[in-house]
Order: sequence, then C-alpha cells, then structure tokens
Amino acid sequence: MGETKNEAVRNLLSAICSIDNIGDAKEFLEDLCTAKEINDMAQRFDTAIKLYNGANYLNVSSESGISSATISRVNKCVKKNGGYVKAIKKLGLGK
Repeated sequence: MGETKNEAVRNLLSAICSIDNIGDAKEFLEDLCTAKEINDMAQRFDTAIKLYNGANYLNVSSESGISSATISRVNKCVKKNGGYVKAIKKLGLGK
C-alpha cells in the first residue's frame, strides 16, 4: 500500500513539474483542489514571502487573519530554506 501512495505522490509531483504556464496551472489546481484549498495554499505562500522578506508575526496575522499556528509552521519552513524559499528565490519575490 505504501508503494501505491508513493507512486501516486510521484505522479502528482511529475504532473506539477510538467505544467509550463499559469493558465494550465490554474486549471490543474481547480480540478485538483477546492477554491478554499487553493486560497489557503496561496495565503500560506504569501505568508512565506512576507516572513522571508522580514515581516513579523503580528503584522502578518493582522493583515491576513491567518492563525498564529499556521504562521509558525510556515516560518519554520522558511527558516529551514526549503521549498518556500526556493520558490521565492526562483520567482524573484525576495528582497
């Protein structure tokens, strides 16, 4: 069962990597996720950008309404220079 899950995850990641334009990415996400899920992911990424660029928890929380638990989780990911930071740098969204 674990192998099937791993294969499914690999297939999903491969599908994401194969998308080469915003229109197709939007269409794929709309098929895959609910509008709320897309908005939640976008809010987390926006929070990561703000934290990476020096914003503090209080400002991020008051501007977005995102929970302190989510801000904390996103901040841990930003600090470990994982996927958020790679995407921020690749898109030129950092200071």
